[in-house]
Amino acid sequence: MDDPRLYAPATRRNRDPILAVLRAILPEEGLAVEIASGSGEHVVHFAAQLPKLTFLPTDPGASARASIAAWIAASGVANVRPPLDLDATSPRWPIDRADALICLNMIHISPWAATEGLFAGARQILPPGAPLYLYGPYKRNGAHTAPSNEAFDASLRAQDAAWGVRDLEAVAACGEIAGFGWPEIIEMPANNLSVIFRRRDVP
Repeated sequence: MDDPRLYAPATRRNRDPILAVLRAILPEEGLAVEIASGSGEHVVHFAAQLPKLTFLPTDPGASARASIAAWIAASGVANVRPPLDLDATSPRWPIDRADALICLNMIHISPWAATEGLFAGARQILPPGAPLYLYGPYKRNGAHTAPSNEAFDASLRAQDAAWGVRDLEAVAACGEIAGFGWPEIIEMPANNLSVIFRRRDVP
């Protein structure tokens, strides 16, 4: 039988630095929802290391969801729910609540509407003070932070004109409109950033 698991080469390099940040910002218990889970390699790694949390992976792609389910089965982790079909741009998400939201490497490989939808959906399901964790490359003050990021941005835009490395300030402004405070920013390996938003306690 064919193995439906997908493999993202960068996962093994970045999963532990990301996990170190998640340990500091996620609640000890509760439900952590991952948006655009991709292969599923990240979520099973985080779940194995954070056993008191329950993780809910999501992805709009059928092949990705099959990969996620296969990784869950292969890993044997018991604190990951079956993957949900969720498109960040949808005005109604199939989730009522979450204690944290995780989104890795989606914003630059999706149209801007996905970023707007991410914040709108997060606003609906997160309680005040809960974290929305983003990871990936960003421009700062309109400029790339490394030549490698500039080349990556060009390659993304060549694939799809709606993709590309985003301005961190534009993402933060989008979050502010949706009711999130200015993010905490942590520099990560390979010229990536951890960007941590928290929902403000506003009506």
